[in-house]
Amino acid sequence: MMNIKNHVQLVGRLGANPEVKVLDNGNKLARFALAVTETYTTKKGEKVSDVQWHSVVAWGNLAGIAEKILQKGTQVTVDGKLFNRSYTNKEGVKRTSTEIVANELLVFQKRAA
Repeated sequence: MMNIKNHVQLVGRLGANPEVKVLDNGNKLARFALAVTETYTTKKGEKVSDVQWHSVVAWGNLAGIAEKILQKGTQVTVDGKLFNRSYTNKEGVKRTSTEIVANELLVFQKRAA
């Protein structure tokens, strides 16, 4: 059975083209922001759209695929796991962030340029 203890699946659109880096060891890393929109109707009958932004990271071959086929506006399903990391920003303040580490990407469509 698939490991479902730490599993995330999101469908959204890229807010910008992926940022891709090649690390010193030759491994590729791709980062991109995914906008997930939920639309609902209030009790007054008004439609409201709520957008949540998620940071996604892809490694290795998947990063290479992301670099080749993903671009701003692309609708994609991301299957992965949550990962919390800590870092110190330029001002010396310790920060934490939650990212989705992608295991699979499924492209639905590309937005016309």
